[in-house]
Amino acid sequence: MTKQLLTDAIVRSVELGGKAFVPYIMAGDGGLDKLKRDILFLQESGVTAIELGIPFSDPVADGPVIQAAGERALTHGVTLRKVLQTIHSIKEEVTVPLVLMTYLNPIIRYGIDQFVADCVRSGVSGIIVPDLPLEESELLKPALQKGEIALIPLVSLTSPADRIKKIVAESEGFIYAVTVNGITGVRDGFGDALETHLTKLKDISPVPVLAGFGISTVKQVQNIGASVDGVIVGSAIVQALYEEEYEKVKSLVNASKPIPIGK
Repeated sequence: MTKQLLTDAIVRSVELGGKAFVPYIMAGDGGLDKLKRDILFLQESGVTAIELGIPFSDPVADGPVIQAAGERALTHGVTLRKVLQTIHSIKEEVTVPLVLMTYLNPIIRYGIDQFVADCVRSGVSGIIVPDLPLEESELLKPALQKGEIALIPLVSLTSPADRIKKIVAESEGFIYAVTVNGITGVRDGFGDALETHLTKLKDISPVPVLAGFGISTVKQVQNIGASVDGVIVGSAIVQALYEEEYEKVKSLVNASKPIPIGK
């Protein structure tokens, strides 16, 4: 799949009257065999795309739930290379776009050109690299562009207006709008300025805007999703899959669907 297919999947969700829903899962939490089951379960549940987190020893953006999942995956010997091998093995069964969330160090160790080649081979549509600033994006972007893979930018609540404009101008796939100041994790509420921030970002963005970090309930999916093109839900999905609470996962996904007439 290519970056355009990722964007198209998000746009299609909105055109159908709902919002895009992208679950984040920790690849290899429970082992690589479970990764296949989780991807196919989420696909069957109607998600728009799936974000696959790669376990890393120093996850600066991750809250406690995702850190714990990463540690469990590392005990199973999960690596970036093994994740790509696994998703390549199920490529013919996967119909939703896949996005990798990894830190820069594993990519450098892998080798940028080989990493991109294996992403293309495995059907990856986009990557998110939280510790890669805009100013250093040329380190990866040329290779990713050759592979038709989106380098998805993050925009924080504290990003100055001029920096947001620069990020937006370079954006592809979608923009990841971070909804909180801090790490990932379940939260009870969000700041009053969030809706204004998201609306302004959506007004200037040429690609869809998805909001993520801290979104964990059906109401939050609906309320925050109303200001953007969709949501990314991480910690709540990771914990529910770990505890095999599959109905909870489905309820979160369904919160992004169009509301039937008469409801």
